Amino acid sequence: MTIKLENVGIAVRDLEEAILFFTDLGLTVAGRDEVSGEWASTAVGLDGNHAKIAVLVTLDGSGQLELFEYIHPDAIETSPTLPNEIGMHHVAFSVEDLDAALEVVARHGYGPLRGVANYQDVYLLTYVRGPSGIIVMLAQDLRKNPLKGGPESSGRSAS
Repeated sequence: MTIKLENVGIAVRDLEEAILFFTDLGLTVAGRDEVSGEWASTAVGLDGNHAKIAVLVTLDGSGQLELFEYIHPDAIETSPTLPNEIGMHHVAFSVEDLDAALEVVARHGYGPLRGVANYQDVYLLTYVRGPSGIIVMLAQDLRKNPLKGGPESSGRSAS
């Protein structure tokens, strides 16, 4: 059996806010729709399922996010996911420049959960909490995108 990951689906409180956040990070909108009807209720397992959706893709086409905002039934607010909770955890992205990505995140009012870690001078990475409480991991591969002046000049501690 062949299996291929199509996308990661995330319910959001405000579709437009989530689209703006992820497109500012570099994803592009591949499509938008509003779905409802018997097929949508059957596929998702919710009677009267009605949602606005957007599919966003990475620039290289290797990853997709399906964001959806429920119209019916009403969305259920939950506490933001913690990094050690069972279930859906985070969505991860490789970035060329972590500092530039964090500037984008900050413009949206978000920041790292704790800080930026340097993993064995191979990756700089951090978790940020984005729109609707989504945990987003951002990672810069220092082998492909080294820091100017080398990893030791970053002022970040190894973790």
